[in-house]
Amino acid sequence: MTEQATPPARRIMRLPAVKAATGLSRSTIYDLMKAGRFPKGHRIAGSNITGWNSLEVEAWIAKQLGEVA
Repeated sequence: MTEQATPPARRIMRLPAVKAATGLSRSTIYDLMKAGRFPKGHRIAGSNITGWNSLEVEAWIAKQLGEVA
């Protein structure tokens, strides 16, 4: 019997979670976003709150580690 891996659930990551997951500072994250080298943040519900797609952030981390995303 073959087990199928359950894909990770997509969620909105706020900046503290993105910083913790990547080990990057706020300014580095925004600099990389500006350069097109990090997933773009999205405004949540039209407010000043920014969130990131967790699957995009995880794929970016995997790419940095040389893993297949």
